[in-house]
Amino acid sequence: MDELANMAQSRTLIELDTDRMIGEKEGGIGWITFNNPERRNAVSLAMRIALIKILTEFENDPDIRVMVMKGSGDKAFVSGSDISEFKDKRSTPEQAAEYQKAGADLDACFDKIQKPLIAMIHGVCLGNGLGTALKCDLRISSDTAMFGIPAARLGLVYNYPGVKRVVDLVGASRAMEMIFTARRFTAQEALQINLVNEVVPFERLEARVREIAALIVENAPISVRAGKLMVKEAMKDAQARDMALCEALVKEGFSSEDFKEGRTAFMEKRRPQFKGR
Repeated sequence: MDELANMAQSRTLIELDTDRMIGEKEGGIGWITFNNPERRNAVSLAMRIALIKILTEFENDPDIRVMVMKGSGDKAFVSGSDISEFKDKRSTPEQAAEYQKAGADLDACFDKIQKPLIAMIHGVCLGNGLGTALKCDLRISSDTAMFGIPAARLGLVYNYPGVKRVVDLVGASRAMEMIFTARRFTAQEALQINLVNEVVPFERLEARVREIAALIVENAPISVRAGKLMVKEAMKDAQARDMALCEALVKEGFSSEDFKEGRTAFMEKRRPQFKGR
């Protein structure tokens, strides 16, 4: 109990203009919570703007080494966009432009994130919620989670970046199945088609995510960052890859204090203490 109390005391909240998003710093982990449980964590315009602030602060904080996204309550990770506000927030061309800009700004923010981002998924993960999960580097799912792209049931068209991420993970045929049928896929189906990295019992979900996050926190931030950037380059067409960047990342690693610490710790048979420089 004392350990749990100390952990709670060590948490730092980010000040936001909405209570429907929560950003917490706990040790080397940045926790991001979609806090709209009455609407199954459907994402509103204000939540998108707050998410940009949280991601930016975590990315710029050297003490945060990994981020975890989760949904509040036990019903959903994120069920999609908050359609209930469309009438008030997207009824004029000006409002629609503002709404679209917030989405574009959020996408750009995700693209700039160089730290690992984990989606901790339970309940429904649909539409924009699935798109959000696919922007993460790792997706750990409970065995009760459900996934889907319901755009065709709403007369909507899923945007190209979202389609591209699905295709990259599951392939063209499975992506078309998800889009054409708009049906829900179980967690086990999601695992089989490579939509998620791992499926665990619901009661083990947070503990498993913490285990993975702890492994990342212990590792050299320079190495982890370089790994993420190189994987992103590897996913590009060959002619578009920035090989100069990849070479620079390798050189940065060899010249870092963390490399010296890792080498020394290995020789001394102790756990390394990485500083991210």
